[in-house]
Amino acid sequence: MPCLDVDLGTEGGRVVKGVEFKDLREAGDPVEMAKWYNEKGADELVFLDITASHEGRGTMRHVVERTADEVFIPLTVGGGISSVGDVKETLRAGADKTAINTAAVKDPELLEETSAVFGSQCIVCAIDAKRREPEEGRDRLDRDPIVVETEDGPRWYEVVIYGGRKPMGMDALRWAREAADRGAGELLVTSMDRDGTKVGYDLPLVNWIGNNVPVPLIASGGAGVPGHLLEAFEAGADAALAASIFHYREHAIQDVKEFLAENGVEMRL
Repeated sequence: MPCLDVDLGTEGGRVVKGVEFKDLREAGDPVEMAKWYNEKGADELVFLDITASHEGRGTMRHVVERTADEVFIPLTVGGGISSVGDVKETLRAGADKTAINTAAVKDPELLEETSAVFGSQCIVCAIDAKRREPEEGRDRLDRDPIVVETEDGPRWYEVVIYGGRKPMGMDALRWAREAADRGAGELLVTSMDRDGTKVGYDLPLVNWIGNNVPVPLIASGGAGVPGHLLEAFEAGADAALAASIFHYREHAIQDVKEFLAENGVEMRL
């Protein structure tokens, strides 16, 4: 699943990519890139307006409409969605699913309300997670976090909102479970520590959620080579999101899909 992170830096928006949510660089026009991915065999497409919540505005629906006209695969749209009305407008603009992040953290009942109206199948809860050392930031929590073993030792994960700008003092693993209980039909979980690094997904994060939360998991953050996507599936992800390796033509989508199929991952080729 290629991901288009879109910023309003130019008229009509631009696709950008950074490292750990910083140092953004331009990658192309969102509509043209969406059309290209559709032609090249992507299974689904994710469109995230990464500045909408921070700037307190709605998603760029005119860009969504133009994108939907060019895309004939499932399209998930997120950014600035904060009400039942926002979900309705985004679906009307051509999205198949909506991703809710900041608004759901601030008002968890929004997941219940939107899934009750539109069905959980089109409500994706997006979670941006930041690794913390065992005692780091515990003063922000109202209960002990879930600590998992990583290659760097024990760590917990904090929820961060507004495009990676504001830590919330919430355990991302507990929030993932709560989001599913409240009606989210899928989880899109991004490791802030791995975002744009191309060193591989945060497998302990993927593994815990994939094995403890009963809804499909989209792993995001860190893909650098096809083997990293395979590792994410083996760790428990149901889908793998990637940006840099596709945006900059480092790996062809069809080649990655064939590699995954050869290694036992069911693929639509």
